[in-house]
Amino acid sequence: MFLLEVFFESDKEAISFCEHLFRYNKQIELHWKTDKEWGNHLQLDYQVSNGDTAEAIAKSMTDVFILHRLTSMINGIIETYYYYTNTDEIERIMDITHWIFSGDDDDSQIVRNNKDPSQLLQSLFTANIENTETIHFDSIVNFQLKVFKDQLIHYVGLAIDEIKREEDHQAFVDMLREYIAKREASYSTIHILQGNPFSFFKPNGKRFTKMEMRVLMQKEPLYIVGLDADELNLAPLIAMAPNKIKIYGDDPSEPKTLTVINVFQEKVEFEPYSRFPFPYYLKNN
Repeated sequence: MFLLEVFFESDKEAISFCEHLFRYNKQIELHWKTDKEWGNHLQLDYQVSNGDTAEAIAKSMTDVFILHRLTSMINGIIETYYYYTNTDEIERIMDITHWIFSGDDDDSQIVRNNKDPSQLLQSLFTANIENTETIHFDSIVNFQLKVFKDQLIHYVGLAIDEIKREEDHQAFVDMLREYIAKREASYSTIHILQGNPFSFFKPNGKRFTKMEMRVLMQKEPLYIVGLDADELNLAPLIAMAPNKIKIYGDDPSEPKTLTVINVFQEKVEFEPYSRFPFPYYLKNN
């Protein structure tokens, strides 16, 4: 019979640990008593000491940390390392950091280089529970997670960078909205086919040539709103400032399309590719 003593100062964390441990390993016998100095004293008895047992204990501690300590650590980093004090700003940074840490979408995985930070956390708990008979959860959290905390500091920095990028983009969009609000429309309706770059069509269905678009753009001082003459998606629309824009395609969340919708707002309609009104063009290309 093998014996391991585990101490938790927090009742909630002790209960959470037990729940997760029994989920991972039902063979461990557990005895619980209260210790005046260390809080909750858990005695774990098990027949075989192997990697599976250590993994179950480390995974349970990882779950407890993510559930009860992660938000507090992120908050401390935002305030102590990055000196934020505004509650709304802290909350926004917190939300994006959590998304970077545990998001399962492609974007969040790219931001964290396809790494799973909870695996790093688990490996640190594993290192601290191997070859020992007594574990103090609070001691590990306070003194043995520096590598993990450094990773978290990096994630908070990435979250702040992301917010700054969003703010810069929104300022750019606001400037473009103001610019086109003062312009007279050159065309009533412009039709666009999704692609890289977009394909632009006049109200009568005739496609704009690249030369026509460049002439249109040269007439407008687009440099004052930060648009390059070689940008062939948004810049032509800013130069034309149409009353209505109809975009046809299969992906309404495509980034270039979202930017156009964000700038021109209610002037934009998105339709499926099949609703493109000039099929002759499609048949001949």
